[in-house]
Amino acid sequence: MTVAEASGPNPVCPDSPGVELALTELTRIRADMLANESRTQPHLADIHANYRDSSRNLLHYLALRRRDLRPLQRALAAMGVSSLGRAESNVLASVDAVLRVLGTLVRGACQDAPRASDEFEFARGERLLAEHTDALLGPATNGRPVRIMVTMPSEAADDYLLVHHLLQQGMDCMRINCAHDDAAAWARMIEHLKQAERALGRACRVFMDLAGPKLRTGPLEPGPAVIRIHPRRDAYGRVTAPARVWLSPEDAPVQPPSPASACLPVPSDWLSRLQVGEVVKFTDARDSRRTFKIVDVTDQGCWAEAGRTAYLVPGTRLQAAPGEGDADARACRLGALPPGDTAIALQRGDLLIVTRDLKPGRAATYDSMGALLTPAMIGCTIPDVFEHVRAGETIWFDDGKIGGVIEKVEPSQVRVRITQEYLRAVNLRADKGINLPDSDLRIAAMTDKDIEDLPFVAQHADIVGLSFANCAQDVAALQARLASLGSRQPAIVLKIETRRGFENLPDMLLTAMRAPQCGVMIARGDLAVECGFERLAEVQEEILWLCEAAHVPVIWATQVLETLAKEGRPSRAEITDAAMGLRAECVMLNKGPYVLSAVRALDDILRRMHAHQAKKRSMLRALRLAHKLPIESGAATWTAEPES
Repeated sequence: MTVAEASGPNPVCPDSPGVELALTELTRIRADMLANESRTQPHLADIHANYRDSSRNLLHYLALRRRDLRPLQRALAAMGVSSLGRAESNVLASVDAVLRVLGTLVRGACQDAPRASDEFEFARGERLLAEHTDALLGPATNGRPVRIMVTMPSEAADDYLLVHHLLQQGMDCMRINCAHDDAAAWARMIEHLKQAERALGRACRVFMDLAGPKLRTGPLEPGPAVIRIHPRRDAYGRVTAPARVWLSPEDAPVQPPSPASACLPVPSDWLSRLQVGEVVKFTDARDSRRTFKIVDVTDQGCWAEAGRTAYLVPGTRLQAAPGEGDADARACRLGALPPGDTAIALQRGDLLIVTRDLKPGRAATYDSMGALLTPAMIGCTIPDVFEHVRAGETIWFDDGKIGGVIEKVEPSQVRVRITQEYLRAVNLRADKGINLPDSDLRIAAMTDKDIEDLPFVAQHADIVGLSFANCAQDVAALQARLASLGSRQPAIVLKIETRRGFENLPDMLLTAMRAPQCGVMIARGDLAVECGFERLAEVQEEILWLCEAAHVPVIWATQVLETLAKEGRPSRAEITDAAMGLRAECVMLNKGPYVLSAVRALDDILRRMHAHQAKKRSMLRALRLAHKLPIESGAATWTAEPES
């Protein structure tokens, strides 16, 4: 007989077999928890004192979750007893509390029931998590226990006011992505933060994110060097605004002082003769006759306007009005132009060759009848992955936008068949991410660049993010590197962004706990591709549970309020997603032109939700809505008031 079957209509009766079975099963679970701790004890010798009790609680939780507890939970809930659904932060104390109640129901007394409170009282887990969060991320902002982390754009190196305003709006942690900019720019960002801290009287942690071994597509053959200039038109094709063209010296190009439709390099001596009102004639790449009109002349360059669409290429002859001089003296040739952007168009059934080298790739070619001549090909930035992939494994490109299956692995290349179905072809460009979720990739988390960046990070950062952390050896390697750099040791945050990293999380947590502070970031971008978008919600829940059991702070990251930060207006779905961030100890925002608005919105959302939610526990604060009833029976005529 099972626990669920034994729970009859009166499960709280002391004679009920359901109570006895629940007591027996839970006693067995408790014994397994303690046995799991005992077996693992030799591996806990290096755990830091700050995390000694936390590591034991994690081991208890892992033992608890090795079985399907749902029948037991239903039986306990029917008895009016805790179903252990919120036991993460204090597992043994939670189990013992239930055992005491069950023992009372069976024996009428609980003096013989196990008791963990002397060793790890019920509320201590929450306190430990709060202490560890304060140590890692700094004290919480009043009214908002969840911290806000903001990724710095490159402009933060030269724009003090941007950093000042972010801190003023509620930023608790500055994130610097070491995949971008350089040490000089990072130093200026940090100096701006220190200046803002002094001005505002607020403290803010510095989080530096190692770039890690990001697998990306290689370069593509350059496209034609051609610039299309076109005016703005209305729905009827009438010109509403001419194209703005900036002409600057080809030997020392100058950026336009305001937005331009195109920037064209021309000889400086020809440029110096131009005058306001002059008309420049040319024949474009389509043999169409076109003109520019010079509307402004400055020391750095000239502005021209074009009322008709034109295509320009290097060497296009520009003819200014000859006046009294020789016409050839008023003519010049357009200088070098940047190559055009190229992409490989892919759709279901296409063959893509991924090569070991970084030779520029190219799109597929076809004969006059549309039959394939040469399949599309592109390189990858880490050729070592070829040693670990097998036929039949899946491969994804560009954050999961393009999916395929590996058909064949050859010494110099991998043949991929595109399987993702689209309404139209999707473009694959250079420098786009590659994910191999089925492959057992054995690539170290730290690259040569990361090792070069570490001395700066160790000197300036409060926290270092270990990108693509996959196993305990990755964590230990970073700990050893930091230890070799001196006494100043930034805390380590494990970025979980691969399937292998997720599956090895318990071992990595126990390794990270050798230090006085540590944390975990749920990097949902790559993680969604690696584990499957449909499974992301489940995976991020499991990470939150494990980290709460370990009393390790979690950073909720990737695409939080993304459209608000980039476009100035949030989507409804991402507001709910941001509110879910309350389950973590910190929420990360990415950069964007409206990031200040995103910080304000996130601060407001987290403050409002704090009164209703703590981790996964609903907080039952009084609701104004609960006092509102229909004035007349059967007629809902009331109006809901907004809550404060």
